[in-house]
Amino acid sequence: MQPVDFTTLAAACSELRAHWLPSRLEQVYQRDRYTIVVALRTLKQRGWLEISWHPQAARICIGEPPPRSPDTFTFSQQLVHQLNGLALVSIEAIAPWERVIDLQFARRPKENALHHIYVEVMGKYSNVILTDASNLIITAAHQVSQQQSSVRPIQTGQPYEPPPKLTGTVPSLSESPERWQERVSLVPGAVKRQLLKSYSGLSSALVELMLVAADLAPETTTNKLNPNDWQRLFARWQEWLQALELNKFQPAWTVNGYTVMGWGAVAPAKDIQSLLAKYYNDQINQQLFSQLRHQLSQKLNNILAKLRNKAQTFADRLQQSDEADEYRQKADLLMANLQNWQPGMKEITLLDFETSQPIAIALQPDKNAVQNAQRLYKQHQKLKRARTAVEPLFLEVQAELAYLEQVEAAIAQIDQYRTIEDLQALEEIRDELIGQKYLEDPEYRNRSTNETTSTNFYRYRTPNGFEVLIGRNNRQNDQLTFRVAGDYDLWFHTQEIPGSHLLLRLEPGSVPEATDLQFVANLAAYYSRARQSEQVPVIYTQPKHVYKPKGAKPGIAIYKQERILWGKPQLVVNSQ
Repeated sequence: MQPVDFTTLAAACSELRAHWLPSRLEQVYQRDRYTIVVALRTLKQRGWLEISWHPQAARICIGEPPPRSPDTFTFSQQLVHQLNGLALVSIEAIAPWERVIDLQFARRPKENALHHIYVEVMGKYSNVILTDASNLIITAAHQVSQQQSSVRPIQTGQPYEPPPKLTGTVPSLSESPERWQERVSLVPGAVKRQLLKSYSGLSSALVELMLVAADLAPETTTNKLNPNDWQRLFARWQEWLQALELNKFQPAWTVNGYTVMGWGAVAPAKDIQSLLAKYYNDQINQQLFSQLRHQLSQKLNNILAKLRNKAQTFADRLQQSDEADEYRQKADLLMANLQNWQPGMKEITLLDFETSQPIAIALQPDKNAVQNAQRLYKQHQKLKRARTAVEPLFLEVQAELAYLEQVEAAIAQIDQYRTIEDLQALEEIRDELIGQKYLEDPEYRNRSTNETTSTNFYRYRTPNGFEVLIGRNNRQNDQLTFRVAGDYDLWFHTQEIPGSHLLLRLEPGSVPEATDLQFVANLAAYYSRARQSEQVPVIYTQPKHVYKPKGAKPGIAIYKQERILWGKPQLVVNSQ
């Protein structure tokens, strides 16, 4: 993940000063452990200032509004208490080339600041600190005790001290090309590394793009640069310093991230605020998505493995109970042929009553014929009782397996992060598993059991323009089937195979053609566990013929009056 460097921070603050000063603070909301958003209102607009001390994605920019869920963090509540009714009147760097921003709040513009928020954008040491007018710390995102750092403790009631000053050489527009080249090439080495070692205020991403703009490879050594190379590189160096001096930046997307200098651009960005908000929210969501998907997959694999073992044990016991009649038959044969038994026999062979085929019966030599028959009758009764006890348990395990395999199939469909809807769909699966007691909920705030399920279904259009909605998880499947479905729609699902519920939306009087039905059948096969198959049986029926059994888990449905089509999932793959 590309960190916010000094240049990016300077560009973001320049844009904030131009468009958001002064502004009235209306609300503070904490999104998570690392991010707050502050509602600001100017005479022309209202927006949310995103301030993050995330160890990999610390930043300050205008971002998206917060969710509607309640904020239970104490840090944001303290900020609201102190800053309520104040205005953001100034955004200043505390010192040249430092990645620490001072947000100043006063009752109105041109009055002395009553509070400061210091935003320290410094990687894993990032912090957000609120002080009063005399710079006494009121609260901090990270309290740092004397035991943790004797250099700079950060504790409530103590004076705020800025981070230690930079010790390296800082860039300057007035430095001559000769002095600059001498400093960079003093010790031969890769030009990228030498620039980073020679000057403060640079970042790896900035230097790489600077070298690309100068048509130089980052690993080129300084002793291999000719005078033209040095001249091109110094021109880019000066271009960078002038952009900082004049606050003129060119935000754009690059192959691997973003730039505020326009170097290596593959697509322009509207402004620096939207660029940073999108990049870092996407990166963090990608991390959360990968972690959550791995967590859910691992948990499901463990549970399913145990359930499959349990199901196999029950199946074996039921198979044994199928032999109950055989024990009774042998006991009857033995009782009818007591005269053929002799003391000490370990086995006796008798003819079957109906087929006259010989049947070998194992005997215990220390027991007589009647006792051996009684033993066989008891075994018969035991196995019959076992079936009565085991069968409902086996059916229960099978139902649980069917449900969890449906969940597993839903996770398999959400295979990579593309949009925020993908993360939301996974979070709904996590919440569902918590609600079904398969997961514990130690880290997340209490959720309402009636929490609204999102409606960010997969959406397609058939060849004739009919809309197709596809559930991403069991909650959405239930929403789609039992709330969204209309009287004229058609409901699709793979036959006896875990997969998504699909809805072909139809207006009164409209009739889908065979190509439309086949298109939806292909989608149903694709969004199922049988995605890799060539042909998959898919049923469809009217929603009024789909029912949810009493007490059934999310996503489970039964149907009748269905018709069958053969879906071809590979056609969906090929068309994407």
